[in-house]
Amino acid sequence: MTRRKMDYVKYEQRLAYLVELASKGRLLSLSQIALSFDCSERTVKRMLSHLRNKGISINYSPALKKFLINLPQDK
Repeated sequence: MTRRKMDYVKYEQRLAYLVELASKGRLLSLSQIALSFDCSERTVKRMLSHLRNKGISINYSPALKKFLINLPQDK
């Protein structure tokens, strides 16, 4: 199966969508997103890494079996 490259605008829209899903607790698996985006799981991993590099703390919770955004704690 051949996959087309994402352009910059589509990539940024998908990053925003990943943040939205994670903030709502609906980002369940890499395979789910890869199918939705028509890309590889590795590409989704790179996208999550890109978000982390931007300062968004998004991590997988094995207990809840989904990706979540960790909000900063007030001190």
